[in-house]
Amino acid sequence: VGHEPLLITRTIAGKNNTSTGAKHHFYSKGMNLFCFMPSSTPPRKSYMEIGEIYFWTATIHQWKLLLWTEEYKNVILRSLEYLSNTGKISVYAFVIMPNHIHMIWKTLALNGKETAQGSFLKYTAHEFRKLVLRDGKLPEYRVQAANKKHEFWKRDSLAFHLYTRKVARQKLRYLHRNPIAKRWRLASCESAYQFSSASFYEE
Repeated sequence: VGHEPLLITRTIAGKNNTSTGAKHHFYSKGMNLFCFMPSSTPPRKSYMEIGEIYFWTATIHQWKLLLWTEEYKNVILRSLEYLSNTGKISVYAFVIMPNHIHMIWKTLALNGKETAQGSFLKYTAHEFRKLVLRDGKLPEYRVQAANKKHEFWKRDSLAFHLYTRKVARQKLRYLHRNPIAKRWRLASCESAYQFSSASFYEE
């Protein structure tokens, strides 16, 4: 409490990764560094107050497996890295699943006139559109809406305020266990999943 988050580096480059192995400096380790204000159980909502820590979930439209390949996952990483490097967010934990993402994070400032989470969703959707168009799958994401032709993220991402340290630890465990759940079985253990912060909590 009272300390700056410990910024750490992760290399997103495994044996099956054809990327250049660029290092991503965007998330902060250490649940013991969280500061919490006493609160009653908060309602579930999409709104995030600047400076408060949330467990946040964003889901791909119609639960499609858009994030199955590394190229799409790297879109997520680039956006988080940019927002972190520009002082807009602190990310304490994350996992990128094939059709949704979970994060423990807080926003630190607006990104221009937008919220940081709004900028994240907007940028990633823009990049997804380019990739999906290239892959010939854009019609799968077409929607009937007045303000858009295609939708990649479900509306109203879920932000759950982490109002106590105990709740934060529960959400952290849940987040890191996602890849080894029976439904997915994406890795042999939590720390073996590449697109997660789990391995840094075992050091």
